[in-house]
Amino acid sequence: MIRKAAGTDRQTVASLMVQLWPQHSREEMMREIDELIRTPGNEIFLAFVQGEPVGFAQCGLRYDHVEGTNSFPVGYLQGVFVKAQFRRRGIASQLLSRCEDWAREKGCTEIGSDCAMSNRESATFHLKKGFEEADRIICFAKKL
Repeated sequence: MIRKAAGTDRQTVASLMVQLWPQHSREEMMREIDELIRTPGNEIFLAFVQGEPVGFAQCGLRYDHVEGTNSFPVGYLQGVFVKAQFRRRGIASQLLSRCEDWAREKGCTEIGSDCAMSNRESATFHLKKGFEEADRIICFAKKL
């Protein structure tokens, strides 16, 4: 079963988010969720198997430039995650479909996403789901 996350799901969503983005703390993710809830144009979907939360997808609307797109707003898949023991069952595909439906309801005709160049599993998922690679970038940082 997949449903929209509610405010009461904050801790559940945060626990899943830190598995996808381990460089962030649970507390950081809770603050992020609070911000997402307050800001229109964002949605989080949760996936359950026999009542157990097993994955999530976070999507939003982008009004800035999204590589490879020509419309505004653009739906944007910020992240999709399914616990390892529940993968290869179509759950991530179902989560993506809910994000796509949500974006259509918001008037979008395109959806974008991204992943790290080193994340082959994510890149393979995106390509299998009809995304096309739009660009590659190298990011730089310098301490001042």
